[in-house]
Amino acid sequence: MKIGLYFGTFNPIHIGHLTIANYMVEFSDLDQIWMVVTPHNPHKKKSSLLDNHHRIAMVDLALQDYPKIKSSKVEFDLPQPNYTVNTLAVLEEKHPDLDFCLIMGEDNLKSLHKWKNYEVILERYSIYVYPRVSEGKIETQFEGHEKIIKVPAPIMEISSTFIRKSIKDDKNIKPMLPQNVWEYLDEMNFYK
Repeated sequence: MKIGLYFGTFNPIHIGHLTIANYMVEFSDLDQIWMVVTPHNPHKKKSSLLDNHHRIAMVDLALQDYPKIKSSKVEFDLPQPNYTVNTLAVLEEKHPDLDFCLIMGEDNLKSLHKWKNYEVILERYSIYVYPRVSEGKIETQFEGHEKIIKVPAPIMEISSTFIRKSIKDDKNIKPMLPQNVWEYLDEMNFYK
């Protein structure tokens, strides 16, 4: 079985994340998507992150109607900051029968050469890339690489940063979140 790993802080998960994950599982050769909730991206400030249990709870709420998409908190128990190559090794050890692939936006692919052990990742795992608006060209070293699969998923320009700021500014962004995630955020008074 081929599993696409979609990493993110999902702070909060929104319809852009769901649209991309659903498109990948329905319109590529991936059998399932695992949304890997990251405790802390080494390249981002931690201060605006909700606690891990709140973010995984919102992902689980958002995925209730998507049986081919699951949440994963595999990184919660790994030493921090963690790196993707370490997570892949742990997942492979726990699930030797599964074929893991990465899902990332073109913007992340452009910085892949800065990732820890990126050569190992590229050698061992396929990377499914979805388009982003005005991000420029893919690094020439990755153009046409046999492990990089471009998937013409819908371009989603909604970000969790925008959602957090909008909530703080008391804007109605309900349509950008799954209903049950909106209710959770609203009830908990998050991002206000």
